[in-house]
Amino acid sequence: MENIEITSISSRGQIVIPQTLRNKMGIHEGEKFVVIGEDNTIVLKKLEMPSFNGVDKLLKKTRNFAKKKGIKTSDLEEAIKDIRKK
Repeated sequence: MENIEITSISSRGQIVIPQTLRNKMGIHEGEKFVVIGEDNTIVLKKLEMPSFNGVDKLLKKTRNFAKKKGIKTSDLEEAIKDIRKK
């Protein structure tokens, strides 16, 4: 481990991540973490938004596929209604 810091837990169960580590890791207020605990070890894993690179390309391919197959919006709406009835 490169940086070792000492922190404490508050009466409300809150733990402060030291400023130096927050800066180094780009952690900002309001970000979410997964907390994993086992025995005497707790691990925090920062949650990151998935990349949406390529979504536009995928949507375009999907629209072209639907157009070639003659699928209309009304067809999709009907299929959704049928599935919801089950």
